[in-house]
Amino acid sequence: MSRERVLVVDGANVVGSRPDGWWRDRAGAAAGLRARLTAAHVGGRLGVDRVVLVLEGRARPGAPAGPRDGVEVVHAVGEGDDEIVRRAVGAVEHGSVATVVSADRGLADRVRAGGAEVVGPRWLLDRLDAVPPGRRD
Repeated sequence: MSRERVLVVDGANVVGSRPDGWWRDRAGAAAGLRARLTAAHVGGRLGVDRVVLVLEGRARPGAPAGPRDGVEVVHAVGEGDDEIVRRAVGAVEHGSVATVVSADRGLADRVRAGGAEVVGPRWLLDRLDAVPPGRRD
């Protein structure tokens, strides 16, 4: 029996990795990331069973909390990093393989200590960029 593969996305870190004006519309940037994650996940381009997108602060209104189309949006109440650690380490404790997408070194150390893997935003953005806009396989 194979283990569930969970991808936990640090929304702020991924959106902030490209200087494309995201700071002028954090909610819009979050909505765009969610849409792109959904398209890539539905199309099988992420190679995982489940995607968890963690949003914090002014990005939260961009995507409603909850699961939809294989992507679960989580609104962090406090620090997004704490929620990411809870989700990733919780998945590992339940027998899943968890991978966190973030370039935050402190966060990476925390989730690795809990048994999760870490990849940088470039890993995810390369996969998202391979999906034509508006395409849902």
